Amino acid sequence: MNTKTLISNGIVVTLGNNPQVIEDGAVLIRGNLIEQVGRRDEVSAEGCTRIDAGGGVIMPGLINAHNHFYSTFACGIALKDDPPANFVEILERLWWRLDKALTLEDVRYSSLIPLCRGLRAGTTTVFDHHASPTAIRGSLETIAKAAGEVGVRTCLCYEVSDRDGPDTMRRGLDENVTFLKAHHDNGEDTMLSAMFGLHASMTLSEETLFRASELGRELNAGFHIHTAESTFDQKDSLGKYGARVVRRLADADMLGDKTICAHCIHLDDAEFETLLDSGTNVVHNPQSNMNNAVGAAAVLRMLSMGVQIGLGTDAMTANMFDELRVAHLLQKHVTADPRAGFVEACRMLFENNRRIASKFFTKPIGVLEPGCLADVIVVGYTPATPLHMDNLWGHMMFGVPTAPVRLAMVNGQLRMRDGVVLGVDEEEVAIKSRELARRMWERW
Repeated sequence: MNTKTLISNGIVVTLGNNPQVIEDGAVLIRGNLIEQVGRRDEVSAEGCTRIDAGGGVIMPGLINAHNHFYSTFACGIALKDDPPANFVEILERLWWRLDKALTLEDVRYSSLIPLCRGLRAGTTTVFDHHASPTAIRGSLETIAKAAGEVGVRTCLCYEVSDRDGPDTMRRGLDENVTFLKAHHDNGEDTMLSAMFGLHASMTLSEETLFRASELGRELNAGFHIHTAESTFDQKDSLGKYGARVVRRLADADMLGDKTICAHCIHLDDAEFETLLDSGTNVVHNPQSNMNNAVGAAAVLRMLSMGVQIGLGTDAMTANMFDELRVAHLLQKHVTADPRAGFVEACRMLFENNRRIASKFFTKPIGVLEPGCLADVIVVGYTPATPLHMDNLWGHMMFGVPTAPVRLAMVNGQLRMRDGVVLGVDEEEVAIKSRELARRMWERW
């Protein structure tokens, strides 16, 4: 595929290790790769399909490092009794009832909706963590097919847990193994990758934890697991197994630079050191943590120690710009320090997420440089003040998120323009989704 596309007449923000802000810039794409980036008069335009950015910001597509597509049908659901009073009640009375009610058709539509929403908000890559205990086999391929229809790059896994019994646990192991064998380390596929998923320490026996570790390591897979999201995770682990959560994962040989530990709220400095020494990735999900009232992760402390922390949504939103702003504001709030959180939140989204993604895809994403995969968005942001390298994060935090994403290209293919996801009838998807959600609510 050697088609060429030129996106020009905008302010190019390259991000990456050596970020640039290029006024009147252009990005030349050949096939699925970026070929040239520079000023418009310096970039070759011969034989190209041209896209006019209309003076907006041309930048890399965003990456969501922790998400749950399956939660879509929870929006508007009515609990039958008093609201949950703690995190375990939230799990038992909402999420663990909802996931058991899902069919494969539900899984498909509950994926299509947030994939489209995320794409319209500039998210071109999603790391998703799935659960559907009564519809396990084929669930990851179902999500992968939905992602392919929308045109969003994904890294998928299935959530193994002992909470629904040994047979369900074993099917979860099998789903991870089957999907990993098909899609992990597949150099030909730049749109799909895989991890080995687990729920949380508090729902995993020693036997299950070590079996998952053995299977994952045989496939050279990374692990994606909720880690100390609430105090219950530490309490249950200590009570049953005599070790704190991160120690359990380390003893099971699950930590490493291809593992994602999501949340990491209730950890101590020794656990931070273990995460750092192992090169494990942490993903912060501030809006979800606030909604569940489980606390705020000590991201400033971890970052100061050198732990790599990315940013996810945990499905509270499909909009990474929203999550960026909340991550920034939450640190100011919990530290009572107006200096806190600003640069750190930008680093999590624009730097660390792409570093995490680099472990799972064969070519770089999250940066506009020659040789990188062509994931490009155009934001309809016309700065009212000068935009340059010295104030880039200020515009990314307070300016760019206020404007609509006008265009999204993934892997060199135009996937969204002027708010319309190309090739997907979103109205038809929404109508079908509402009907499926209604039926699921009756079952749950």
